Amino acid sequence: MRLFEAIIDANHRAVAGDKEAGLHPADYENELPVIALTCIDPRLNAFFPNVLALPAEQFIWLRNAGNIIFDPMSSMMRTLALACAVKGGKEIAIIGHTDCQVCKTTALQLLDRFKELGVERHSLPDNLNEFFGLFSSERQNVIKACDIVRHSPLIGPKIPVHGLVLNIETGGLDWIVNGYQTLDTMASRLNEPISPAGSVPDMLKSLPSFQIGEMKFPEAKIGELATKAQDWLSKQAGKIGATAPEAIQNIAPVARSAEDFAKNVAEFAEKHLSKPTTVPPKIPIPPPIRPIKRR
Repeated sequence: MRLFEAIIDANHRAVAGDKEAGLHPADYENELPVIALTCIDPRLNAFFPNVLALPAEQFIWLRNAGNIIFDPMSSMMRTLALACAVKGGKEIAIIGHTDCQVCKTTALQLLDRFKELGVERHSLPDNLNEFFGLFSSERQNVIKACDIVRHSPLIGPKIPVHGLVLNIETGGLDWIVNGYQTLDTMASRLNEPISPAGSVPDMLKSLPSFQIGEMKFPEAKIGELATKAQDWLSKQAGKIGATAPEAIQNIAPVARSAEDFAKNVAEFAEKHLSKPTTVPPKIPIPPPIRPIKRR
């Protein structure tokens, strides 16, 4: 059993009434310390790190309003990266919570509250939602943050990135992004044989070859293929409720051949049309628990 599997198991048992539920941190020395990003809500002070059953010295606690990650190269990503590189963090957990006030606050309400503090509208950015990272779902906010952290070049490929939501009333944890499964999926993809066309439609697989010796260029025009690829990506994205990446428009100028273009389209399709790996266990959840020392 891995570290967060044991944490969630102990958490669920405690909620079910097991007073002996806990964790033996000594059994997970190679997976500690844990880096946790949570919200700034003062109500969380009573929960961490006990809710994870971790000793304080094995818990690196980072906080911001709404436990939001904006960008793979943001200042919070810099802090997470240094927590791994300098403080030796082995696993990352993005932990949201129920009844989050950032989630409940609209842009208009935010303007009113700033006005009460003496901050006028002209002093604030034009796009309040984007600048302050306002969101409408605690779960989706955590899933988005995990995806950004996992794909940040600042975070090592061997570090699991988990997503959890804390029930502010019970102390229960809902594990919605399983960082172990994400790593296993990525590892399996790396071991798969690479095909130049990947999952691109047949119209890209059967492109004429480019023969350098005879200087014969393919008859298919890359600009035309870009349009067809855009249409195909849009249809595929629609199946999962996503939007075809605008970045596909940048493929044509850098493609050196039709075959190269096909490969680029395949890479974009795999990156932008894959679904996030999430595991939401619906089990009763426990109050704060504690680390147990072996006798």
